[in-house]
Amino acid sequence: MKKKKMKYRLIKILCIGIIFGALIGMLLMGLSGRARIKEVREECKTTENKLKKENEQLQAEAEKAKVQPSSEAIAKENAEKLASKDDDWSLVLINSESPLDTSYAPSLTKITDDYSVDSRIADDTKKMFQDAADAGMSLNIVSAYCDNETLKESFNNEMLNWIYQGEAPLDAYDKTKQSVALPGTSEHATGLAMDITSSDYLGADDEEENTDEAKWLKANCANYGYILRYPAEKSDITGVGYEPWHFRYVGKTAAKEIMGQGITLEEYLEQQKDGK
Repeated sequence: MKKKKMKYRLIKILCIGIIFGALIGMLLMGLSGRARIKEVREECKTTENKLKKENEQLQAEAEKAKVQPSSEAIAKENAEKLASKDDDWSLVLINSESPLDTSYAPSLTKITDDYSVDSRIADDTKKMFQDAADAGMSLNIVSAYCDNETLKESFNNEMLNWIYQGEAPLDAYDKTKQSVALPGTSEHATGLAMDITSSDYLGADDEEENTDEAKWLKANCANYGYILRYPAEKSDITGVGYEPWHFRYVGKTAAKEIMGQGITLEEYLEQQKDGK
């Protein structure tokens, strides 16, 4: 009888132990589940915040794109600034991102029988050539004002030249853009730019910088309102390779600041915008 009672007691204890263990297991699983749920919620919140931030950035970019003027609007505005009598007419930026309306035609004055510039800079330009001659320099004008048709013809001829050398049309187009500005993006259409070399060196390459004429121009051009427009090691800013022969009129005050700091027109205009 005692053995039977003992057996029942052991079974009861065992059952209680099993039930207790199951309860403990369920409790532990519940705690673990709640911890995992919390963890998942935090992950979801982090992802939600990330997506929200990315969405805000996309919306900001979209809004910016809405207010960004079109290239046609920029081209028209640049033409209006160049034609105006505002003090900053000579600082209008012309490049691939800031084009000029192809209908723009400045009032011109001849510097030589073959070349003309904007009439407003004629006196300063003539004086620069006269002072250079007095200093024993022999300057040669390669290019000055060019109308849109001339620029288009120049671009097409250079592109054909690459094609004749075996380049595919698209490759020829890309190579041409590196040395010849697309119509509507050339400073020569403003009447404010000139390509000037030494009469003794007509190579139009980097070696031009070693001529006495190029050295004189670099040292003195700012006195006449000109700058070396495409300096060495600045192509990432100007978008144009080094051209020791290309000079652009910006006015004497700006020219002296630009040449004095060794910067580009792009950098100077950015400084002005930032109020520096």
